[in-house]
Amino acid sequence: MNIKNIDRTHPRGVPGHPAADQIAKRASKLVGMVVVTLFARAACTTPGQSGVGTSSIGSQSEGAGSAVALLAPGNRNQLPLDFQIAVYQGQGLLGGQEVQFSELLGQDKPIVLNFWAGLCPPCRLEMPDFEEVYGEYQDRIFLVGVDVGVFVGLGSEAEGRALLEEVGATYPAGTTPDAEVMRAYQVIGMPTTIFITPDGKITQKWTGLLTKSKMEELVKELIEESGSS
Repeated sequence: MNIKNIDRTHPRGVPGHPAADQIAKRASKLVGMVVVTLFARAACTTPGQSGVGTSSIGSQSEGAGSAVALLAPGNRNQLPLDFQIAVYQGQGLLGGQEVQFSELLGQDKPIVLNFWAGLCPPCRLEMPDFEEVYGEYQDRIFLVGVDVGVFVGLGSEAEGRALLEEVGATYPAGTTPDAEVMRAYQVIGMPTTIFITPDGKITQKWTGLLTKSKMEELVKELIEESGSS
């Protein structure tokens, strides 16, 4: 009787066996695709739809909680991440082609920081309203749009620039090479808008579409809070 030798060094299902390694790689790829898909759905919702952390009219978080506090009051040097902004437009107002976010806080103006993406429908819808509010309050606040589309699969830099031109937005905007901003600033939905006083205090954080009336309300509150901070 002929008995074949069986190699039991790396049985199927044990790490190191070619088949097991192939299965592990496929599983890892599948998990990655699922995570990206879920985040993209949560990141950008159109009116009438809802996603994780978003709604058709947005959701509001108070700035007093530690979950959204970016800076200790009176201290501009405790940002969760002092990220770089590669400026698309508004170089004269922001101070150059590339600026650090902390430099904007040093100009003693309240800041409206808006995270958006080129292929995000709610972002597109709110931009004309942002432009109108910017026109009314640009002497009293900084409005800065930061395109994070590349981090959530919702547009390239070129698509971000194209959206700004298409809707006629002229307020300062750019992108950042640092994906860590998503975690550091807790951007769990798109768009996300954060209202910051000159001394770094968060007055509000809004996830989702902002209407003109609601944005004006929050800007006025920000200006009032900045005057007493």
